[in-house]
Amino acid sequence: MSATNVLSRRGNQAPSAGQLMVVSGLGLLFDAMDVGLMSFVLTSVAKQWHLLPGTQGLIGSISFAGMAIGSALSGLLADKFGRKPMFLWTLLIYSIATGLTGLASGVGIFIVLRFLVGFGLGGELPVATTYVSESSPPEVRGRRVVLLETFWAGGSLVAAIVSAFILPSMSWRFVFLIGAIPALYTLVLRTALPESPQFSKSSKSKDTGSFRKSFGMVWSGPLLRATIVTWVLWFVMNFAYYGMFFWLPSVMYMKGYGLVHSTDYVLIMTIAQVPGYLTAAWLVEKWGRKRTLVPFMLLAGLSALGFGFSHSTAELIVCGLLLSYFMLGSFGATYVFTVEQFPVVSRATGIGWAAGFGRIGSIIAPSLVGSMIAANIAFHSIFIVFFSALLVGFIVVGLFGRETTNLYVDETSRG
Repeated sequence: MSATNVLSRRGNQAPSAGQLMVVSGLGLLFDAMDVGLMSFVLTSVAKQWHLLPGTQGLIGSISFAGMAIGSALSGLLADKFGRKPMFLWTLLIYSIATGLTGLASGVGIFIVLRFLVGFGLGGELPVATTYVSESSPPEVRGRRVVLLETFWAGGSLVAAIVSAFILPSMSWRFVFLIGAIPALYTLVLRTALPESPQFSKSSKSKDTGSFRKSFGMVWSGPLLRATIVTWVLWFVMNFAYYGMFFWLPSVMYMKGYGLVHSTDYVLIMTIAQVPGYLTAAWLVEKWGRKRTLVPFMLLAGLSALGFGFSHSTAELIVCGLLLSYFMLGSFGATYVFTVEQFPVVSRATGIGWAAGFGRIGSIIAPSLVGSMIAANIAFHSIFIVFFSALLVGFIVVGLFGRETTNLYVDETSRG
């Protein structure tokens, strides 16, 4: 579907399922492209500026610090002022900051810009998920939310392709300038995206409240268990995903495969993200949200363990494919599981703060891996840590998580 077709809609007419996915999903695609580009260009940046592993880890962590603040703040603002304005502003912030990163003259300004990129990125993700969830009927809500996250896999794939074919022959600065393209897309969103119908209804009935009310609600009575479970879940998922995938090209390079071969191998592994999302999209409706999430997390942990203990190229690729498949399938289920735990008036706050807390895991993991590598700790020991983290999530969600399949929007908040 072209931008012209999307823009042809008038007024507040409800978007079709296809329009909904394109308008919301392309934002996620560009977001994922930015995260993926950073993981691939890190090796080039480190070589040019002679960065130590600890500094490389700091670069990754500062982005996630911005994501934590962006997720929490945008969730509160989205419940107060609407999903659409926050979707636009966060997308614009990270797009401009990404383009400016390509012009950074030194590591100091580079780190500042990466914080701003993270702020915009972290704020956009939970808002887009909330928007799609509230715009979908319950019988297809889970599938649409997971399919929305499939655009993330598409962005990762684009980043891998750009890095594989452009990075070896051109400067990393040009790669970041490509990442500024989403700034232009905000012009499409500004006229094409209607407000979430559920938020509009809630706003008209005066159900929206203060920031304190929204935050207090997610820590009250029937929502307390859901908040604790989702915070643990997001911490575990972010710790494992970003700790492993941020360092994946560098790990392959350190294993002696060279920069070009490393990006090629990771590109192959990234392809497995798409079927992982698609499988989860089918299973969340067939089995249920929790029943899909729990086994996928366990299998992702076992795949991480296998990757850490791999010795040959074939073993690395097979385990890497399985890791991408189950890890991204888990993340797709995580979004729909989380967004359905909270009522409309505090939904963006609930997922925003869960995602924001989860970013703490994103902050810790890259620096932790950098420190472990600098200390010459074996790779298999590093991946044992990620297996253990996913095992914790598996246990917490398995024991205390609540299934929300086929519940209507206002019913998902009930105990």
